[in-house]
Amino acid sequence: MTTSDFKRQLDGYGLLTAQILYHLPDHPKLLQSFLWQTFDKAPDFPELTRFLHFWERDIEGRLHSVTVSHRDLIGPTDWRLLEANPVLH
Repeated sequence: MTTSDFKRQLDGYGLLTAQILYHLPDHPKLLQSFLWQTFDKAPDFPELTRFLHFWERDIEGRLHSVTVSHRDLIGPTDWRLLEANPVLH
């Protein structure tokens, strides 16, 4: 039986890391960093979009910027053909 995370990876989801810079509510000139990871699907990033809508709606710190890194965890493997001459005795 496969896990739901594995099934999502087969559907094209990969590991998303988002660095979110936001203004501190009590000191708006200061920025705080927040790092968030989840499985998400490029290029639309529905999970990140949902999270950022939540942030803007429910969290006081106003967003400054979001830096995104995404990596597919399942993909074509790297392979190469090796020439070998095995010796049998």
